[in-house]
Amino acid sequence: MMESRHAQRKNEHLSLAAKYYDQVHQHHYFDQVRLIHDSLPEMTTDDVDLHVQLADNLEIKCPFYIEAMTGGSDQALKINQQLAQLAHKHHLAMATGSLSIISKDPQSFSSFEIIREENPDGIIFANLSANASLDQAINAISLLKANALELHINAAQELIMPEGDRDFNWLDNIQYLVSELEVPVIVKEVGFGMSKTTIAKLQTHDVHLINVSGRGGTNFAAIENRRNHDINFESLLDWGQTTPESLLEAHSIRRGKTEIIASGGITSPLDVIKAGVLGARAVGVAGYFLNILQNEGYEALDQTLGEWQVIVKRLLALLGCSSFTELSRVEYVLGTDLLSYARQRHLR
Repeated sequence: MMESRHAQRKNEHLSLAAKYYDQVHQHHYFDQVRLIHDSLPEMTTDDVDLHVQLADNLEIKCPFYIEAMTGGSDQALKINQQLAQLAHKHHLAMATGSLSIISKDPQSFSSFEIIREENPDGIIFANLSANASLDQAINAISLLKANALELHINAAQELIMPEGDRDFNWLDNIQYLVSELEVPVIVKEVGFGMSKTTIAKLQTHDVHLINVSGRGGTNFAAIENRRNHDINFESLLDWGQTTPESLLEAHSIRRGKTEIIASGGITSPLDVIKAGVLGARAVGVAGYFLNILQNEGYEALDQTLGEWQVIVKRLLALLGCSSFTELSRVEYVLGTDLLSYARQRHLR
């Protein structure tokens, strides 16, 4: 059966994400964060507990998880099946790609349903646009028996996307969904980062789980610009804040009940730890894992996920932390560029 236009767009996203992977990762922004070594951590690796409590009814067994990637096509179904199998094996939370397509293309259901089929007891985050209706949100959560809902905010992507939205009045709808849904709601950027102003706006609209998702990972400006044959948005390829910059922005304001999640440009267990030191409660990884799966195969990603869990646990012990949340007390210094950003933004 011929795939729909929406499914073809999902396949284009996968193809272009792979095409631009090496270009995007020429810059590794977490190199601007150096951790201070303590030769006397005074603990054992057995003292470390990797569990993270994100909300009253949302606990994940590992501080990093498989972040939103894809869904809606035959190619996406195979990828989601493999990711869900690995999430189940390694007890990792997993976020889906955007389920907005299911209201337009019933053929896409199976590419999302497979995630819960392969991981019947795992933590799954459904994913929708911030302008989703309550019915769409309820249907997405029901389809996956999701433990949480990610609402992605992607104004920069939409503006470059030839068929994208042009209306970004989202805050009231986000607040409405938070108030009406029975599962926790995570508001997530798609790779352009967040400022303290954005985070404060979300807080005043009752959002307490925020994924700052900074520049440095999958570049949707580059992807959508490649798909746009009418207007060249090349000047926006470096738009937004990096993930370390976004974490510093978040750290500078009063948190209250707000928990910050980091994603964007995470390529190693040390990056996971550095994100935690800068204030992230949990860390999502998408492009790096997808690149391994597509280029090296299932077994390679299986090995990588297992190794990351071992290394994260040992790094926590090295830093004298019995849990991921204790990383906030670890000392660090910033590289010249990141320090300059922090000072100009009055973040430290």
